[in-house]
Amino acid sequence: MSSDMSPTKMLIIMVDETDMWEDVPLYEAIIRRLVRHDIAGATALAGIMGYGIHGKIHRRGLFGVSDDRPVAVLSVDTEDKLRAALPDIRPMVREGVMFLTDVEVVPISGN
Repeated sequence: MSSDMSPTKMLIIMVDETDMWEDVPLYEAIIRRLVRHDIAGATALAGIMGYGIHGKIHRRGLFGVSDDRPVAVLSVDTEDKLRAALPDIRPMVREGVMFLTDVEVVPISGN
């Protein structure tokens, strides 16, 4: 992360596992876009179960096959850098929700 005084934030983007952007999964396209914006880090996590504004439950289906599971893309960097990436990311997310929240980065021993 940059050394400026901008607060550290986490951008959380909730999408469905089956959402696509062009010919790749949406969560992958979002992470690739975050890389282009030089965001410090991002991870896509598959949810076990969830629901959104429509009330439809999303979960892992029979034999572990996807039943449109929720996926959370978490990215951390300064507020300025994440806000600068938002105009590029926003049009990609047709359904879902985005959160921009304060975080405290806890140093790991040896870092």
